[in-house]
This record gives sequence, C-alpha cells and structure tokens, in this order.
Amino acid sequence: MTVAVGMSGGVDSTMTAWLALRQGYEVVGVTMQIWDGAVALPDEGRSGCYGPGEARDLALAREVAERLGIRHLTVPLAEAYNRCVLDPFRAAYRAGRTPNPCVICNQRMKFGLLWEETRRLGIAFDRFATGHYARTTCDDATGTCRLLRGCDPAKDQSYFLARLTQAQVRQVWFPLGGMRKHEVVQLAREAGFGDVAEREESQDFIESDSYAPLFEPADNRAGPIVNTAGQEIGRHRGIIHYTVGQRQGLGVAAGARLYVKELCPDTHTVVMGTRDEVFVATCWVEDLNWIAGVPPAAGYTCRVLPRYHHPGVAAQLEPRTDGRWQVSFAEPQFAVAPGQAAVFYDGDTVLGGGWICRPLADRTS
Repeated sequence: MTVAVGMSGGVDSTMTAWLALRQGYEVVGVTMQIWDGAVALPDEGRSGCYGPGEARDLALAREVAERLGIRHLTVPLAEAYNRCVLDPFRAAYRAGRTPNPCVICNQRMKFGLLWEETRRLGIAFDRFATGHYARTTCDDATGTCRLLRGCDPAKDQSYFLARLTQAQVRQVWFPLGGMRKHEVVQLAREAGFGDVAEREESQDFIESDSYAPLFEPADNRAGPIVNTAGQEIGRHRGIIHYTVGQRQGLGVAAGARLYVKELCPDTHTVVMGTRDEVFVATCWVEDLNWIAGVPPAAGYTCRVLPRYHHPGVAAQLEPRTDGRWQVSFAEPQFAVAPGQAAVFYDGDTVLGGGWICRPLADRTS
C-alpha cells in the first residue's frame, strides 16, 4: 500500500511519514508550492502558510524526506491557491465577514487539489496522511466513516477539517490523532529527528502581522462608526480592518467600553455596542457540509464551536426552507462573526460545519 504524506518539514508531518514507514507502507512525501511573489511580503525569516519563507520550508521538507529515504514531490498550486483561498478571503473581508482560510484550504487544497494534482503527476496512492491532530473511524456494517477530535485537547484540529466529505474522510489517515504533542516531540527525538522537533512552529496564515498586504489601496475606504442608536461616534479606515467583537484599535473616544457589533458593507458602516449588545442567542449557518452525508433531524441538539478555540456550547439546530440552518444557543454567545465556520459535534464526532451568515442580536429570541 502506498501512502502520500503531506509534508511541511515540521515535526508533525515528519513523524507522520516516519510512522507510515514503520508500519510497512511505501511512502511518498508531497508539498504544496503556493507562493508566487504576487503580494509584496518582505522575507523576514519567519514561517507562514503564504509568503517568501516557503522556499525554506520546501527545502526542509526535501531534506527530511531524504533522511527518511522517501521520494518527495513539490506540487505547484499557486494559481489554484489564489483562486480558491486568497480571492474568497479578500471577498469575505470586503463583504464585512471574518473568513477562516484554513478551513477552506483544507477542504479545497490539501485534501482536494493536492490529491488530484499528485495523481496527475503520476503518483498513485491508496491513502493520504497528514500531521493533523484528529482521528477517523469507519463502521464496517454501514461503510460510514467518521471524523473525530484528536486526543490532545490542546492540539485538536478537527475544527479545521469539518468540511471534508465522506469520500475524503474515508481516504485520509491521521497517525498523530491518538497522541499528545509532547509524545510526538519525544518520539521525534528518539527517532533521530531532535533537530526537527526543536524547530519553531508557525500557524500563521501569511508571513505578516497584518492582512493589509493582501488588499488594494481602494479597500481602505473610510466610513462612519456608529453606535446602536445610529449616532456617528467616529470614523473607520476601511471595514477590512475590523471584525465582530474587536475591542482594540478602534480609534473611538467613548465613555463606555465598546466592541464591534456589526459590519455593514452596503453603507460602509461599522456598528459598535457595549459587550452585552454583542451577545447573540441565535445565528444562521449556510452551505452546510454533513460528513456522514445525511443532515440531522430538525430540533437536533449538539455542541457547536462558532470559532476555533471556543469551548463549545450546546445548541439546537433547525433547517430553514432556504437551505440555511438556524442555530439556537443554550446560552447567548459573544461575538458570533459572519464568515467564521460553525462546527457541530456529537461527543468527539464531528458532524460537519458551515459558514455563519447572519447572527441575530436579540438575546431572548
């Protein structure tokens, strides 16, 4: 059996490939090449998913593959990344939403186009493995495969995989899903990859402290900042610089502590409110993906993460006639931002997820 391993040169993907070899599989390392220099990002020696530092990451991946004694393939996907990840990211911010590019990248790039292009380049593989901290299991009786949380709660990455399809989940393998991060690091040291284990890890989307380089000067169009009564209390420098729940960098002189409550692209307005005014009891979610292929019944109660690093909250799900679902939280939630992924769990099982499209401000409805 041949396993293709998505490699970054970091300890997680290195040990994924090592474990695959230990289990007797034929292993091929593959790495996406997505940086094309189209965005003016200086090379500051840092690492991120998108930026000039990619050349160092590619070299590290090749070096690790050589040490492991496996073939390594660099797969050029810069044009596809621009189209599938960067363009939707920009469009979302311009529309007053807060996108999660990692969820999109996993669905469309790492577990989508990377597979397709790898096969087109002549690599036939049976399974695709990555260093994600998540797990899968399949029911032999029904043939249904499930995506599960990783066993390390501090590293669980199942949230970012909630839009994988049943076909994708059936073919993936996450060897680290049952391990804790410190166990992976220790294993790397024992396997002779202590230098890899000591490398600084980065989970940054781009190699910059700001997303501003991704946008055009015209996106910095100023507009009014208003309170919930509609009174102008300041001016903003472009809605792309703000997100629901934001407290810092607002430039508003007001007696009360104010937070971004809503972004209105039609009027180019930022609406601010007190902390209590930024809580919602209900939101709508669109473009749902159910990993098992079948949605739950109306009124189903599960646990929802409206953003990554959220502890999760019980909620009731109701389908709407327009294809969206209404999510009613057991307790009002702070800063539920349109554009973020809402991911649904039944215990450790990831049911699926969709995009938050309309939080409702009424805390009692």
